[in-house]
Amino acid sequence: MQVYGKALVCDSIDQVGIDSLRKVGMTVDYFPEIDAKELISSVKNYDVVIVRSRTKITKEVINAATNAKIIARVGVGLDNIDVKAAEARNIRVINAAEAAMNAVSELTVGHIISLARSIPYADIETKKGNWIKKALIGTELKGKYLGIIGVGNIGRNVARISRAFRMNIIGYDLYPINKDFIKEVGLIVTDLDTLVESADFVTCHVPLTQETKHMFNTQRFSKMKSTSYIINTSRGEIIDEQALYEALTNGNIAGAALDVFEIEPPTNKMLLELPNVICTPHIGSQTKEAQELASMVIAEKIIQVMRGVI
Repeated sequence: MQVYGKALVCDSIDQVGIDSLRKVGMTVDYFPEIDAKELISSVKNYDVVIVRSRTKITKEVINAATNAKIIARVGVGLDNIDVKAAEARNIRVINAAEAAMNAVSELTVGHIISLARSIPYADIETKKGNWIKKALIGTELKGKYLGIIGVGNIGRNVARISRAFRMNIIGYDLYPINKDFIKEVGLIVTDLDTLVESADFVTCHVPLTQETKHMFNTQRFSKMKSTSYIINTSRGEIIDEQALYEALTNGNIAGAALDVFEIEPPTNKMLLELPNVICTPHIGSQTKEAQELASMVIAEKIIQVMRGVI
């Protein structure tokens, strides 16, 4: 069945989703570098607005989108979309959260291993001609406690991968955790403070909300073990970066791996330059497979919504 409507793609997405929408009859305009002013002036012409993380769908944009039926995020979070403003206008907001699960999980585990063995630092120093073998005494993952904050799709997948390293898994979530999964990985379910006090590695997989913003502050870092590490591949603002800097320089924790930052690109140079901090530029879902899947998933959801199926 054909689907008639116009879609505006505001950010770079895989071609497969665009092709899927055009195949069923939709008109798709692709402007991956569109700025806020251009978006506000042209959005009234579209039934569907498609974004990733670059474009901000503010209340002003939504008020200008007089014909919009759907705002679609080709990714996980929705913090760049004013969801309440969209709902007030009866605009459906959808995303492709499931598409990034494997890519983000694998990057998270890569960060855990990199922290445990100081791989980036070893690489830099070796290329400089410095043979620092004696200084690089790492730690094994076997038997260590991995604390997972947010036991959703990504958190569960991280747990499954980490069990292969024979790590012990601690989990915390605001919502009930699936009982079958608890049995599957031998998950120790606990409260947040107990988790951060007990874990050797803490990894965060939560959305940015009023409750999670700066959930890692000076007080919470003080509860962590001095030998512990924190990994964040979710949203930068869940960590107070100044508090993290102080925790790292004061020896409250041993290291951090960050794929996301309070401001992106990051501006906290003092934090970035610490030798016990590993940084990547928000590449959690930046794999060929994840980008293709996200584009396919969001296109299918748009088609189903436009057809009234979901």
